[in-house]
Amino acid sequence: MILDSNQIQKVLPHRYPILMVDAILELEPRKRIVGLKNVSINEPFFVGHFPGAPVMPGVMILEALAQTGGYLLLREVPEREKKLLYFAGIEHARFRRPVRPGDQLRLEVEVIAWRNTVCKMKGQAFVGEEVAAEATLLCKMVDRES
Repeated sequence: MILDSNQIQKVLPHRYPILMVDAILELEPRKRIVGLKNVSINEPFFVGHFPGAPVMPGVMILEALAQTGGYLLLREVPEREKKLLYFAGIEHARFRRPVRPGDQLRLEVEVIAWRNTVCKMKGQAFVGEEVAAEATLLCKMVDRES
């Protein structure tokens, strides 16, 4: 492990219950990152998705990928505490297998293009060696309102 959740929170603005990255395992600045999300039965979304048959919502998997990529981007930005990253688009999203409590998501994100305030990234979420989800993510950096 390169970074734990305390170190991640020094860069990402997300906090519980929406912080979806527990560790950073690998990092190539401006190119690639691998994060980790430990999926616990205590996640708030499992209360209603689905009682008796808990499955992590696909949008939360995409959020975990986006946050992992967001860490890679924001660490390069001066005065990052004055910035936020917003989703600008999601392309080619595919969900290959359910993610359940007790699974460990390995979040692999690669920068495809990065121009000024807009970035395009390809992300894959794995459980073991199986792809659970994948998508191309577009994000836009904006100034945080005071």
